[in-house]
Amino acid sequence: MKPMDIERRSFEIIAEELGERKIDPEYDLVVRRVIHTTADFDYYDNLAFSEHAMKKLMDAIAGGADIVTDTTMAQAGINKRALAKFGGQVHCFIADADVAQEAKARGVTRSLVSMEKAAALDGPLVFAIGNAPTALFSIRDLVRAGRLRPALVIGVPVGFVNVVEAKEDIMALGVPYIVARGRKGGSNVAAAIVNAALYQLAEREE
Repeated sequence: MKPMDIERRSFEIIAEELGERKIDPEYDLVVRRVIHTTADFDYYDNLAFSEHAMKKLMDAIAGGADIVTDTTMAQAGINKRALAKFGGQVHCFIADADVAQEAKARGVTRSLVSMEKAAALDGPLVFAIGNAPTALFSIRDLVRAGRLRPALVIGVPVGFVNVVEAKEDIMALGVPYIVARGRKGGSNVAAAIVNAALYQLAEREE
């Protein structure tokens, strides 16, 4: 089968298995794309959205927002060519030497320091966090300190330690969010959410 045929058939299977379960039309594509990426139907229940989160994500991207990720995997998975059409780019500072040095000196994670570095960027920012709960804690603290006002936070880190708490903190922060509640998530999920917005924007322009 050709790649497009495989994807089309995959979405047909997802529709069949969802059956009568309904998804808010604003979030339908993103939920289906995350399920497609993970083969995990738990995301039908796990994905949580602040009011009009998908519209706000699309508006931010259309307005030239940059995307900040916590992993090179998420950075690699985002469709950078599609993003560039709107003037945005993807940043990941996790491997930067200055970030590593500061994290070691302070005894904190590189993910935490990389969010602090991102806060100095100009223009609107969307954060796509798929791995490190400490990145979400850093975003929380920066927002509370008045040093950062994200256009939207995608909070989908995966794991067992501080993951649930970090996501709940983001949902209580007062900024737009898309969060995978519970332990599940991952860099692939973060990238899939961004790409879902990019695909919808592309369709809107056709």
